[in-house]
Amino acid sequence: MAFYKLCPYSEEIAINFPPSQKIFRYEKGEFNMRTFSAALFLAVALNSIWVTTAFSQQDTTSEKSAKLILKDGTEYLGFIIKEDSLAITFKTISNISMTIPREQVKTLEHLSGHTANSEYIQTNPNDTRLLFAPTARSLGSGQGYFAAYQIFFPFIAVGVADFMTVAGGISLIPGIENQLFYLAPKITPIQKDEFSVAGGLLYINSTSGSDDGVGIFYGVTTYGSPKASFTFGLGWGFYGSKTADKPIILIGGEVSASNSIKLITENWFPPNSGVGIFSFGIRFIRENLSADFGLIYPAGSETTGFPFIPWLGLTYNFGTAKL
Repeated sequence: MAFYKLCPYSEEIAINFPPSQKIFRYEKGEFNMRTFSAALFLAVALNSIWVTTAFSQQDTTSEKSAKLILKDGTEYLGFIIKEDSLAITFKTISNISMTIPREQVKTLEHLSGHTANSEYIQTNPNDTRLLFAPTARSLGSGQGYFAAYQIFFPFIAVGVADFMTVAGGISLIPGIENQLFYLAPKITPIQKDEFSVAGGLLYINSTSGSDDGVGIFYGVTTYGSPKASFTFGLGWGFYGSKTADKPIILIGGEVSASNSIKLITENWFPPNSGVGIFSFGIRFIRENLSADFGLIYPAGSETTGFPFIPWLGLTYNFGTAKL
């Protein structure tokens, strides 16, 4: 049985498979500095280019959006100016105002997205995470999501307040008696329009209860708009009662490629190891659904065969949308 163990104060990072199945291993001294430096430069450069480009194009004005569907099938995207029991005053994204009798309205749906430059921009329903790492954004009170990472690792999160999220799950790996359970609370004390700061914990242990738990305490900040953002974080790993002296560094970002597609990068740099975990992925977005596919590359490690580890994440969002 494969067993994964993170030891934050060790000089060796390993995935303990039988020797014939070992995927990668790092030991002190086995590091190619040129490869690592080039990969780090690429990650930071892509983040800078993506965020700068998106910010230079964005309109800083946005409004809460709605979809109005009439009984004859006509659809309008725009904003509700005024409504009562008799009529709805509606302004389209083309800046055309109209007053429509209630009797002609089939449905009026509030949307989680917003408009900018006379264009409806669909909100990323999973903006509280990159591929897996958290951003500093928080779920709203009563909002939540259910996710499945790598198929066998379900995860559920709920906003119990606008600044607090509780999350966790348990693995469902076939053929294994003792599964892994994980808890991931997060608090976001600072949450502005384009800037957030959060802190949290990821704790992992076996359902057998025979092992000391492993995990990470972290602090993270996110700066950006719905079109593009940059995330930076520091995390201190722990194993049992022992905590790492130096933090793991997180550098990540996301940028909209279209109204339904986002490009995401998430990169980890453990201390004193010379290993960097780089990842690049794509997120497909619908109103309450998102699907992620990415490739993870352990730079500076000894690899054989295909150098990338595929990543798959599926998320369904529920509860009150953040309007």
